[in-house]
Amino acid sequence: MKLLNELTIKEARELLDKGEITSRKLTEACLDQIKSLDGALHAFIEVFENDALEAADKSDIRRAEGNTLGKLDGIPLAIKDNMLLQGKPCSAGSKILRGYVAAYDSTAVRKLIEAGAVILGRTNMDEFAMGSSTEHSAYGPTKHPRDIERVPGGSSGGSAVAVAANMCLGALGSDTGGSIRQPASLCGVVGLKPTYGRVSRYGLMAMASSLDQIGPFAKSSEDAAMILETIQGQDPSDQTTSDAEAFKPAWDSLKGKKIGLPKQAWKAGGIEERVSEKTEEALAKLKAAGAELVEIDLPYADEALAVYYILMPCEVSANLSRFDGMRYGLRKIGLPLFDTYAQSRAEGFGDEVMRRILLGTFALSSGYIDAYYVRAKKVQTLIRQAYEKAFKEVDLIATPTTPTTAFKLGEKLNDPVAMYLEDVFTVSINVAGVPAVSMPCEDDGGMPVGLQLIGQWFKEDELLGAAKLLES
Repeated sequence: MKLLNELTIKEARELLDKGEITSRKLTEACLDQIKSLDGALHAFIEVFENDALEAADKSDIRRAEGNTLGKLDGIPLAIKDNMLLQGKPCSAGSKILRGYVAAYDSTAVRKLIEAGAVILGRTNMDEFAMGSSTEHSAYGPTKHPRDIERVPGGSSGGSAVAVAANMCLGALGSDTGGSIRQPASLCGVVGLKPTYGRVSRYGLMAMASSLDQIGPFAKSSEDAAMILETIQGQDPSDQTTSDAEAFKPAWDSLKGKKIGLPKQAWKAGGIEERVSEKTEEALAKLKAAGAELVEIDLPYADEALAVYYILMPCEVSANLSRFDGMRYGLRKIGLPLFDTYAQSRAEGFGDEVMRRILLGTFALSSGYIDAYYVRAKKVQTLIRQAYEKAFKEVDLIATPTTPTTAFKLGEKLNDPVAMYLEDVFTVSINVAGVPAVSMPCEDDGGMPVGLQLIGQWFKEDELLGAAKLLES
């Protein structure tokens, strides 16, 4: 029999509705798990224990009165440390924001609270979401739940570990180039990056505004769907949100559906043997369920990584210019005024953040902007067109989520290029703005492997429907 903190959201929802458990007991079970494991794993930066128990009690009162707010009422969830929660610290994993307290709620978090969810705390992350291992955090690295000598992936590693280690029933992360899907793959949970514009970014600390998207971590595709249903929607505070039809789960069959296998991904070098083996087993299950597997050509897939690592640093250099030691966060006073800026940023930012700021500033500088940024934007259009053409032939596209399983702590920390290559299968999805989900492949006790399913713009229903069939 499962412990309460091991339940899926769907299972917990059913037991709550029957009155067999309470939100308080469910929340206490998660808090006990955090106390037991987080000293070793470091998934959380801060736990809101008193607030969480109070929210759970309020949920139980609502349920007793017949006023339950929705599917997530009373469900313990965690949020990444770059999403604002009014009255709570939010640091984006950086020293430069130590002591900053949020003045308002991010839209996604507010929607969770309005739905009655219990927010357990804020999870660890790579500083300003820049990294693929959660080693670039000012608070220290998060450890893999199966092997504390390995990384959990990043940048949303804390959220992935919190779900994988049953410290919560679900969590929010942000995905700019794979920061939900990559740690989901490495930790063996479901991670969904919605279509760009499906979920509001208001109150999310921006890394690269045209690429960032908030999405869920969960133990099942149905749980991910419940979270997405809650946080989706157009937001007047974020003009990039879409008025597309609201997401609702669909698809009860894969029969006759075509799943494209890009030859640029499946024939690429550098894929670990275990990753190939497990993802091919998952593909065989999709085929057995009635799907037709079709090899497709997805041009510019090889260029997507280069495009991403030009566009993203350019936006980083602009977005992080606001952290100057003057308005909020760390301030190191110096004379003349420029020294205050320079000293505050030099002490407040980590090496990876400074590296990306410098790359972006260089690419945007006079004499180089046309050669780098403008050219990358043109190739971005070609990448989007390649996906448009592919989706005229197939319903979904499948690739490995990552080329490797979880690697050792420190193994790639001093090799930025090797670390960036961890995103080789994920970045094109953000560049094109399409939705994608990482699904755990069958688990035999080894290090987890994820299969990435990619859907058409705003077709998360088909995407998660296929994911559910793969689970079953």
